[in-house]
Amino acid sequence: MKRTLQVYIGDEARLVGTAYYDQNGAREHVAFSYAGTWLAAADRFALAVNLPLVTGTQFHRKVSDGSVFHAAMADTEPDGWGRRVILRDHAKRRQRARRSGKEVGSVALNAVDFLLAVDDNSRVGALRFRDESGVFQRATEPERRTAPPLLELRHLLAASRAVETETETAADLAYLRGRATSLGGLRPKCTVLDDDGMLAIGKFPSVQDERAVTKGEVLAMQLAQKAGIAAADTRLVDSDGVPVALVRRFDRTLDGGRLMYVSAATLLGVESADASEHSYTEIVDALRVHGAAVQADVEELWRRMAYSILITNVDDHLHNHGFLHVEHGLWRLAPAFDLNPFPDRARELKTWVSADTGPEATIEALMSVIAYFRISAKRAKVILREVERAVAGWRKAGRALGLTDRELEQFADAFEHPERKAAQQIVR
Repeated sequence: MKRTLQVYIGDEARLVGTAYYDQNGAREHVAFSYAGTWLAAADRFALAVNLPLVTGTQFHRKVSDGSVFHAAMADTEPDGWGRRVILRDHAKRRQRARRSGKEVGSVALNAVDFLLAVDDNSRVGALRFRDESGVFQRATEPERRTAPPLLELRHLLAASRAVETETETAADLAYLRGRATSLGGLRPKCTVLDDDGMLAIGKFPSVQDERAVTKGEVLAMQLAQKAGIAAADTRLVDSDGVPVALVRRFDRTLDGGRLMYVSAATLLGVESADASEHSYTEIVDALRVHGAAVQADVEELWRRMAYSILITNVDDHLHNHGFLHVEHGLWRLAPAFDLNPFPDRARELKTWVSADTGPEATIEALMSVIAYFRISAKRAKVILREVERAVAGWRKAGRALGLTDRELEQFADAFEHPERKAAQQIVR
């Protein structure tokens, strides 16, 4: 199978280049070439560090569990939950075809199928893909909104619950199809429009949750803003008694314009889907080469490290950090997202503080890199004090969100631990 996709950027749909997909049995390959008009444009920039601005075809080799697509394109693929919905929908369609007596071959979904299953209107970032028929995928289906309003949250939640419990109908899958996100992993979620008509991600509780996970994420995100962190606006909304975390999309302007987004893995040139055993000092190195406001973002990154350590946010892999393009290949840290307290996890960071510290989530490790981050000891104490004071108010902030005493107690180990005391000792 061979496919050719035109790659565009922004609402004005400027042609960036062409992606050539080739499948031979289980082997998949993708090549990409920049358009001459893009290479000649004054505001051109490379989509990724491993996709330089050169003429000719650039091939991509899939690494272990990584994507077949070049990194910047891979960042727009559906996340784990989205892939689950797509696979179930595909299986359901094949079942219906068999029951109707139609011949059903052994055609499995390929990488292009997953890439194009994300709705064009809600795809993360600014990249857009047009197929051979000239359609930006996924095009709006008749009488369907590409991103439903909050009024439909109850239906989205019910459909997601049905998928989780494997009781979904074809109608459930049709309702969810194309509304997946590229940010988030395996937890149930959906793209929606908030009350202001802006794109947002609705994150639903899972039937497997043993604590109030959605409330915990909203608490962590709101505390992050109190700690001086630029975090995505997040609030709790009620859907027939079910708490849903609503996260405003930060890759759109106030008037709905698209902003180019890449993950930290892409900025570092890391291909593995897991992207573990890399460090924050590597992100600092990348910022010093590609950053539009280097020291401001380096300091912000150190503040986020401090916060993750103090709330036990240990799912901080490179795909949970991102960057927005400013101009001429220069990037700024995107607002923080996917911040969660994990009271039941080992206190080890997915992204290490540095290669020397390893995965340990300690204040000692944090303080050991202030020179590398070019932060003075005095400034580091000021930042750490601001973060610790914000985290110290977690119970009060949790009660304001409606967490019960029992729910708060379930999160206690994430907020109350020896590293909090270590931080307090330093900032006295």
